[in-house]
Amino acid sequence: MVKERTRILIVGGGYVGMYTALRLQRQLKPELKRGDVEITVVSPAPYMTYQPFLPEAAAGSISPRHVVVPLRRVLDQCKVVIGEAKSIDHVKRTATLTTLATEDEGAGAEQITYDELVLAPGSISRTLPVPGLADYGIGFKTLEEAIGLRNHVIEQMDIASSTRDPAIRDAALTFVFVGGGYAGVEALGELEDMARYATRYYHNVRPEDMKWILVEASGRILPEVGEEMGKYTVTELRRRNIDVRLETRLESCADRVAVLSDGARFPTRTVVWTAGVKPNPILAATDLRLNERGRLKCTAQLTVDGTTHAWAAGDAAAVPDVTAEEPGKDTAPNAQHAVRQAKVLGDNIVHSLRGEPLETYGHKCVGSVASLGLHKGVAQVYGRKLKGYPAWFMHRVYHLSRVPTFNRKARVLAEWTLAGLFKREIVSLGSLEHPRAEFELAAGGKPPHDPKGSS
Repeated sequence: MVKERTRILIVGGGYVGMYTALRLQRQLKPELKRGDVEITVVSPAPYMTYQPFLPEAAAGSISPRHVVVPLRRVLDQCKVVIGEAKSIDHVKRTATLTTLATEDEGAGAEQITYDELVLAPGSISRTLPVPGLADYGIGFKTLEEAIGLRNHVIEQMDIASSTRDPAIRDAALTFVFVGGGYAGVEALGELEDMARYATRYYHNVRPEDMKWILVEASGRILPEVGEEMGKYTVTELRRRNIDVRLETRLESCADRVAVLSDGARFPTRTVVWTAGVKPNPILAATDLRLNERGRLKCTAQLTVDGTTHAWAAGDAAAVPDVTAEEPGKDTAPNAQHAVRQAKVLGDNIVHSLRGEPLETYGHKCVGSVASLGLHKGVAQVYGRKLKGYPAWFMHRVYHLSRVPTFNRKARVLAEWTLAGLFKREIVSLGSLEHPRAEFELAAGGKPPHDPKGSS
């Protein structure tokens, strides 16, 4: 039994943050009811995003609101604070936060104290100093970016259909994706599939008019599904007239021209950057121990190494892989580990509060699945290799089983069922990004400037 009031602070509302809080809610139900425990979750967004569904959301197969889980609904026993942790002093057990009200209040960041700390801020996009990337690049890590990219692609098709300038048309129909991991390959596969379908509704845009280019710095794509399936994916993408360029880097996208390291130049209005992630900046603003890659150095019990009352998992944590044959290997920073680590982390906090021995985290990956568009995919599960429709079906079944809450499972399944009965939606709602633009113009203001040139 917890003997005194314990304040648990969870930084991050993603996989680890939400699942850990859920676990604590269930395991500490009596203590929460008595007021012996207080759980605070700090997240920059009021929802958890199920990222494997971002490509399907971008393609219009799933509604955006069904890709996210509202934190306040599922964490009804926790205090949810929409904001960001800017620094953490674990010696003093204090965290400095900014919230949506910080700027209006004018009092600066606030400090809160805690007894147990869970650091699960996830990761952010890793960018390189590529000229023009900050001005014209589009990320693919958040739901807003995924939906924005969908609107952008359809809008480029509208531009190409209406322009009389061949150069503008060519640039509008050229789509460059940088990064051959899950995010890049799945986003490219789904959006190319959607755009090819959409051309049937354009009188002057054909599938062969579009150029889809995948740029990968290494010699292979989708390393998670194995070398053989990676090679199959390259072959499959090239069969769809997608230009896959391995061992190639993006050197510049200034002035809306993608310049590659192999000398190729592509005028384009779309550069999608999915070339990896890096640790969240909050980790460097703590007094906790980091490894050489900037991730928190953790034990197999998911405690931060070298200290007490600090826990971490997911992208932010370097957790020893106790199932690996070679010593010193860490678990991969993916969703498969994050969800499972969160459960052990939540249980271990409860064990710690009750003076019980801690559990050791160990999980051997059973495989990986990837979608390449409607009815197309690759998978390697329990040593078996799947491709085409069986792999795509496995991808859907697996992720449907993993998306949080029965509510979301039912809604996603219903949408997939309806999508099989009706035609795809190919409407661009790009104006959602600037909802006040029309009113501002009517009131005598200036319309917003879009550096990406999507309007």
